[in-house]
Amino acid sequence: MADVGKGVTAGKLAMNVQKRLTRAQEKVLQKLGKADETRDAAFEEMVSSFNKQMAEGTKLQKDLKAYLTAVKTMHDASRRLQDCLADMYEPDWFGKEEMDALAEDTDTLWLDYHQNITDKSLQTMDSYLAQFPDIKARIAKRERKMVDFDSARHHFASLQKGKKKDEAKIAKAEEELGRAQKIFEELNVELQDELPVLWDRRVGVYVNTFQSLAGQQEKFHKEMSKLSQNLNDIMTKLEEQRQLNEEANHSESAASAPKSSVTNGSDGELPPGFLYKVKAIHEYTATDGDELELQIGDVVLVLAFENPDEQDDGWLLGLKESHWLQKKDTSAKGVFPENFTQKV
Repeated sequence: MADVGKGVTAGKLAMNVQKRLTRAQEKVLQKLGKADETRDAAFEEMVSSFNKQMAEGTKLQKDLKAYLTAVKTMHDASRRLQDCLADMYEPDWFGKEEMDALAEDTDTLWLDYHQNITDKSLQTMDSYLAQFPDIKARIAKRERKMVDFDSARHHFASLQKGKKKDEAKIAKAEEELGRAQKIFEELNVELQDELPVLWDRRVGVYVNTFQSLAGQQEKFHKEMSKLSQNLNDIMTKLEEQRQLNEEANHSESAASAPKSSVTNGSDGELPPGFLYKVKAIHEYTATDGDELELQIGDVVLVLAFENPDEQDDGWLLGLKESHWLQKKDTSAKGVFPENFTQKV
């Protein structure tokens, strides 16, 4: 049985080799103009459209995969940021539990987004493109069978035109011609029916793919916007908590500080309208007679304006502490820029 199998295989191989040689010879004769070639301009246009459609679909599939890769990359980056914030977020800070839940919801949203695009856009393109290899193979087969048909027709015509007609050979050639024509025409009719339908399908495929993608994008960004707003709210309240704690600590410090008693000592008496003290942190050169000259380190007693309307924004009225201690009068008071000093 093994020998029979080998014989059959060898016979098919020899037949295929002979077919390839016959087709090659026929194509040479056609190129030389010595044999007629079946041409179908309408079908060639269909094949051109098919190749264009397959190239466009393949590119769209490739770009969708690249988009999904980018989504995965963004998901990984988002997760790392959330993990970083979770590591830094101290247990007693405002919204610790909300932050943990927010990180989990964000991660789930990214996962769903990636999966939905895969299921509803990429798989649609995969199914659409899965039919192209078979049709491409049948187009190539039609091309081969068309050459076989032309070759059989050419062979039959040659025998008919020969001086010595061999009726048996002519009959066999006619039979081969009929068989080649039938095989070719069956393939030809099938493809002429299928290719225009496939060409028209592309619009619906593109519409479904991009509508699905747009819908998933809209849903994802809407949900992500809510999560982002929640994160912003938590951060705002955390900052408010920090400020409240800072103010509370400042009040406690002020309450626990020793109170200075008013005595007849060096600083026991303060000028009328005294508000608080400041220290000069920059030099200031007076440019008008009502201004106070400052040197770095000068302590100034800030006074209230007799007429508040006279106070300009960013300016204070004051008297150097050294002058007050020596003279006990306010004759040397003047205005000075507030941002050149700091409270003491």
